[in-house]
Amino acid sequence: MMRCGRSGDGPPVFAPALRAKAALLLAALFLAALFAMPGIASARKAWPTPEQPVDYLRVLKSKRILEAWRGGVRIRAYPIALGQDPVGPKRMEGDGRTPEGAYQLTWRKDDSVAYKAFHINYPSQEDRQRARQAGVKPGGSIMIHGQWNGFGWAGWLLQNFDWTNGCIGLSNKDMDDLWQIVGWGTPIEILP
Repeated sequence: MMRCGRSGDGPPVFAPALRAKAALLLAALFLAALFAMPGIASARKAWPTPEQPVDYLRVLKSKRILEAWRGGVRIRAYPIALGQDPVGPKRMEGDGRTPEGAYQLTWRKDDSVAYKAFHINYPSQEDRQRARQAGVKPGGSIMIHGQWNGFGWAGWLLQNFDWTNGCIGLSNKDMDDLWQIVGWGTPIEILP
């Protein structure tokens, strides 16, 4: 019979139920520590599902447009700003490029360094692998966000330039609109 304790002269033997409880306790402690970190808790707060959320977002980098789609119909199009070196996909940290590919919106913040922000789950596994093969870091913290805090008044001007560090920049007014129609986990495709 196996039970917690020693079996003969060998090492301690733990019953499967005790191992499962220990694993559950460790997972609970890990999650509690993660959500207690500053910034993480506010980023992970409840994200209410809109009444009629969009199904999909699409970015057309060459046209500087972010489109919102519902039921196969484009319902909104917003002018955007991109990273300072917007042509081509993001290859590494600090290259000033906006990624290209299929991603999801994984969390949002209303206390960002910019006026509201949606997090894009870049880098994907493919992005990481490509960066690893090139011997570089892929970068991260790619967002859809409004104007930098304190510069909302200049949105009319800034939206005419690629001013982000690789993110997708909107005017604060457009960010407010998008905030009301996008749900957690919304797919986003970023095209050249």
